Amino acid sequence: MKKSNKITTASGADKGGKDEKKKGNALSVGYFQLFRFSTWKDKAMMVVGSLCALIHGAASPLMLLVYGMMTDIFVTYELEVQELKDPNKECKNNTIYWTNGSIYETADNNTVFCGVDIEAQMTMFAYYYIGIGLGVLVVSYFQILFWVSAAARQTQRIRKTYFRKVMQMEIGWFDCNSVGELNTRISDDINKINNAIADQVSIFVERLSTFVFGFMVGFIGGWKLTLVVIAVSPLIGLAAGLMAMAVARLTGRELKAYAKAGAVADEVLSSIRTVAAFGGEEKEATRYDNNLVEAQNWGVKKGAIIGVFQGYLWCIIFLCYALAFWYGSKLVIDTQELSPGSLIQVFFGVLMAAMNLGQASPCLEAFASGRAAAKTIFETIDREPEIDCFSEDGYKLDKVKGDIEFHNVTFYYPSRPEVKILDNLSVQIKSGETTAFVGPSGSGKSTTIQLIQRFYDPKEGMVSLDGHDIRSLNIQWLRSLIGIVEQEPVLFATTIGENIRYGRSGVTMEDIIQATKEANAYNFIMELPQKFDTLVGEGGGQMSGGQKQRIAIARALIRNPKILLLDMATSALDNKSEATVQEALDNVRTGRTTISVAHRLSTIRNADVIVGFEHGQAVERGTHSDLLERQGVYFTLVTLQNQGSSTTANEVISETPDKDVDLKTSFRRGSCRSSKRSLFGSIRLRSQSKLSSDFVPDAVSGSLKILSDIEELDDDDDEHKETAPVARILKYNQPEWPYMLLGSLGAAVNGSVNPIYAILFSQILGTFAIRDLNEQREQINGICVLFCIVAVTSFFSQFLQGYTFAKSGELLTRRLRKVGFQAMLKQEIGWFDDPRNSPGALTTRLATDASMVQGATGSQIGMIVNSLTNIGASFIIAFYFSWKLTLVIMCFLPLIGLSGVFQAKMLTGFANEDKKAMEAAGRVSSEALTNIRTIAGLAKESSFVESYEEKLELPYTAAKKRANIYGICFGFAQCVIFMAYAASFRYGGYLVRAEGLQYMFVFRVISAVVISGTALGRASSFTPDYAKAKTAAAQLFKLLDRVPKISLSHTDGDKWEHFRGDIEFVNCKFTYPTRPDIQVLNGLKVSVKPGQTLAFVGSSGCGKSTSVQLLERFYDPDEGQMLIDGHPSYAVNVPFLRSQIGIVSQEPVLFDCSIAENIQYGDNARRVSMEEIIEAAKKAYLHDFVMTLPDKYETQVGAQGSQLSRGQKQRIAIARAIVRNPKILLLDEATSALDTESEQIVQSALDEARKGRTCIVIAHRLSTIQTADIIAVMSHGVVIEQGTHDKLMAKRGAYYKLVTTGAPIS
Repeated sequence: MKKSNKITTASGADKGGKDEKKKGNALSVGYFQLFRFSTWKDKAMMVVGSLCALIHGAASPLMLLVYGMMTDIFVTYELEVQELKDPNKECKNNTIYWTNGSIYETADNNTVFCGVDIEAQMTMFAYYYIGIGLGVLVVSYFQILFWVSAAARQTQRIRKTYFRKVMQMEIGWFDCNSVGELNTRISDDINKINNAIADQVSIFVERLSTFVFGFMVGFIGGWKLTLVVIAVSPLIGLAAGLMAMAVARLTGRELKAYAKAGAVADEVLSSIRTVAAFGGEEKEATRYDNNLVEAQNWGVKKGAIIGVFQGYLWCIIFLCYALAFWYGSKLVIDTQELSPGSLIQVFFGVLMAAMNLGQASPCLEAFASGRAAAKTIFETIDREPEIDCFSEDGYKLDKVKGDIEFHNVTFYYPSRPEVKILDNLSVQIKSGETTAFVGPSGSGKSTTIQLIQRFYDPKEGMVSLDGHDIRSLNIQWLRSLIGIVEQEPVLFATTIGENIRYGRSGVTMEDIIQATKEANAYNFIMELPQKFDTLVGEGGGQMSGGQKQRIAIARALIRNPKILLLDMATSALDNKSEATVQEALDNVRTGRTTISVAHRLSTIRNADVIVGFEHGQAVERGTHSDLLERQGVYFTLVTLQNQGSSTTANEVISETPDKDVDLKTSFRRGSCRSSKRSLFGSIRLRSQSKLSSDFVPDAVSGSLKILSDIEELDDDDDEHKETAPVARILKYNQPEWPYMLLGSLGAAVNGSVNPIYAILFSQILGTFAIRDLNEQREQINGICVLFCIVAVTSFFSQFLQGYTFAKSGELLTRRLRKVGFQAMLKQEIGWFDDPRNSPGALTTRLATDASMVQGATGSQIGMIVNSLTNIGASFIIAFYFSWKLTLVIMCFLPLIGLSGVFQAKMLTGFANEDKKAMEAAGRVSSEALTNIRTIAGLAKESSFVESYEEKLELPYTAAKKRANIYGICFGFAQCVIFMAYAASFRYGGYLVRAEGLQYMFVFRVISAVVISGTALGRASSFTPDYAKAKTAAAQLFKLLDRVPKISLSHTDGDKWEHFRGDIEFVNCKFTYPTRPDIQVLNGLKVSVKPGQTLAFVGSSGCGKSTSVQLLERFYDPDEGQMLIDGHPSYAVNVPFLRSQIGIVSQEPVLFDCSIAENIQYGDNARRVSMEEIIEAAKKAYLHDFVMTLPDKYETQVGAQGSQLSRGQKQRIAIARAIVRNPKILLLDEATSALDTESEQIVQSALDEARKGRTCIVIAHRLSTIQTADIIAVMSHGVVIEQGTHDKLMAKRGAYYKLVTTGAPIS
């Protein structure tokens, strides 16, 4: 879904910024404060879970002890076998004797032990392993179960508390916090807290415990060797740390370098029309590409450095091995402090400890982000609302009259403290009367209504009800007295009956029917098939405006309110509905204090008192006739409305039929066009009387909005699924094959390192069974040298793999970005109108998609080659040395692989499933937060809180159930390896005895296969990048394969020698592709002879600028055609046609380079000389101004020309058009935005430029076009009259009216 792509990147960037800020003060939430919502039961669960994790962590080091003992047994057995090869020796009473009965003694007078029952021993060890494995299964299950369920319970509690707290905040708080942000907080931030207090904690504890126990095992086994290994390990840590730093810095540099290219792309795509008009596509593509080079170089550097560090890491590790084994073997042979088994135990103990310490660090990240997220959540939970709607305090009056009074109230909204809305307002509203508030927009009418409901408290002064300050009254009780009907009534997504019940709980069906009858709604409800059980849709979308309004009135009436507030209750309706609703309101006003805010004065003539507002003060009050005499605010409003002859306004509105059921069908085509068209008629009135929102028939805009959204969503889903064939991605990477080949070589060497390690490691164990000490030393030294050689080789091969794949990947990224950008520039302008192709979305697509595709080629191939050689070599070794044992272990491989996959899945966690389960609750919360004002007005906060909590039950039970499954999977994954060891070593022991297999081969086979198993798991964890890369590639290829509707190639279409500039529009009809429901041109007929000037005038939206865009061939007409020198426009070569046209638009787009370069942009087909630039600048009256600047023509104009004034920009644009030396000049409102002085200069420049060219002018100020040869007056996409200025004046038609009234045409 491309749309969401763009959004997420933007918010991602924000989050980054916020997180930085957060981290500064995030430390205020200590880690243990995250558990503040845990009960003693949760605490008990967490303690037991941690204990289990501790035990689990000790399991691997424990296994090492067994492993060490086992090694010793194998060695002694091997020695015994070697001795007994001599036929003169035999074994009696566990000691070796000569066959003649004397005891056999070695050179140093030791007897030799014998009679090892290897199979019995191995069976025992197998039981140990199985025991440890089962223990691990149990403790790891409980460790996960307890932590995850405890976290689920706490998260549940946090969610409830948070939502409850948010619902009781005062409305002012919601003004300062956007609903979207609150929704993400409820979902994402609380999930982050959950991650920080769930299984991550137990895994952290487990890894730390492995770390501690690993070192303990090492020190127990042999402290000298442990210290030696520890001494070297900082080198590894240092390398890892340095690498992380270097990568972060280089990534920053790379992003910065790409940001330049991104800025170019953004600038070009934002001003695509200018680029297209001046034929600058190729120039821009090269400019973009040049900026990509730097980013590419940084990327390659990053790859090289990662390669160096990875190589260094492996190199150090192998040198470590060499050192440890060399020193260890000295301890074993020379001083005999260690047995071979304890050597292994020490070495692996320390190694395991170090690795687990490294793996524990990602958990810290989860903890940090959890703390940062908790900060805002807990701040909200601890915040005391200024107006608490759940509080029980405050009086409830026994009898309410309904007198409301404002005493010197001053008020501003908390979100905009600098704007005073009410300024010392004093108003009295008597009980039982209908008071109407009138005044221009923003004078504070609606604000007074919100103060009566106590959504806000006044900053100074007070609001009183029957003489009591409303701050002293109980808030729920106060709101229960008030019924409110708003301009845009909010209905909740349930049935009509339920919506009315929201008014008051516990009402009978009779009450509801009574209320609907009073509200004039009963009849239409009974006509619906499901009557009161009809669903109103999201936000009431299935109902028309009039119906929603009447349901809202019924909801207000069922409260039987003492005070009725009508906030423009009928403004969004058409005439017919308005009459019915108005009648309903008139009926229910009797005997209640009613306050009505209205824009349409017809609705308030019969109010008892009318209060006129201006600038937050009540400036006048009286009846309709009193106020007309006063000639104040009310008088001006009335005259304005009548002058716009309210009749036409009302006719416009009444065209929207009040059909309820076939809304969709009726509005899709016919009526929608008619109503939108008539809207253009009414725009003039709107501008006179400032009545902005009154003329948009709500039903139209509502239903259309919904439909278009639905369609868009469907499109997005289709796009999401397809992936691109890898072959095609590789094809783009073809030129880099030498790099890829070298990289694969490096990867192959890296893959074979692990199997080689298995051979060397088992070889060392084998040497301990050699009788001759000198030979033993020689062998060990040889193996250590081999280790050193492997270390050096792996340094180079890692570097090779890193560097070459980075290089090929970066070249691919750059190539894809360039091709993608060129493809974008080739599209027709209509494509850019689609909101999914907004400049922002396209630039992010260039930035992210192209770099993601890299994941499918270089590094991915490396990974695959690496894993394949690893697995291949391992199996060859294993099968060569003992195929039987290999087959036994292979039974476990799928399980080991599965456990790898489980672990990968666990790390990404079950977050997605969580999100799905939370959706229902999310809908409740977002509906509640979006409509918080309505809910507060109805005092229904608690029912939404209950509904939310109910919806949370399901995800909660699911989470608890999942904790079980997750625990079982985790336990299984952890214990599989122990079981594999048990089986394979037991069988290995059998083979050693029965088939005389050397014990070192047993170790060799087992370690080779287990290592390859883990490699398999690692390879599978790389797949997500790969899948992402394929979808990203698919999106890119979709763009590359799209055939633009208007081809920009230099070969398609006609060109001709003598271009005259004769233009004719023949019956052109046109609609913009993104708004197919609005007919912009409706049969446009007009023609211009070469050298003439044609001027278009007309109100905005009549299609003047559109005709210019058709001439530039940004679009093609839907029907009819445009002839250029007699050739139909669609048959003309586009670059050729555009090269004949110069355009100066209302807001000229300049590029972020020097003035000279901007003028040169006028002709991108050749290099424009400085003389020509100066010549053009003189013609455009620009030269003198430029010469006053310090850098003259080299002055930078800034982004979008921001360093220059409008008149200066306009003149540069004119010079740019003149350099082009066009046959046709298009001036689109070129002087409308200027002040008088600049206008005269620019105007004379334009008159200069017009000489001898065909010219089309679009003007707002009529003074600028009186000299034109033809003036065409347009309205609704057709020309209504044309001729010269004098002719049209004589005709006394539309043009005459425009000139004489001097009205601005917009």
